[in-house]
Amino acid sequence: MGLTGGQAEERACRYLKGLGYEIVARNWRCRFGEIDVIAREGDVLVFVEVKARSADRFGGPEGAVDPTKQRRLAAAARRFIQKTGAELPARFDVVTFVGDSIRLYRDAFRID
Repeated sequence: MGLTGGQAEERACRYLKGLGYEIVARNWRCRFGEIDVIAREGDVLVFVEVKARSADRFGGPEGAVDPTKQRRLAAAARRFIQKTGAELPARFDVVTFVGDSIRLYRDAFRID
């Protein structure tokens, strides 16, 4: 049995902290959607999507971060920046779990 969404997000936060990320917010919501984790890595604001699967028989969890999901995340990220006045460069990372294996995709996608 795989991780629940909450368990995956908790493990992702611990993992990111271990890499030097500072967690700014979790499960941040607005009308455009939800961002699982918002963090800082140095002077970069990082919007993190967390995906978990018990196995990758039907494709890895990173495949769920498709162009539609990317656009929703980007819209939510723009709203977060608007609301908070953050003036840092930003990027999108994806943390995936397949069973107990964790993987970080830094700068997983870009939105122009």
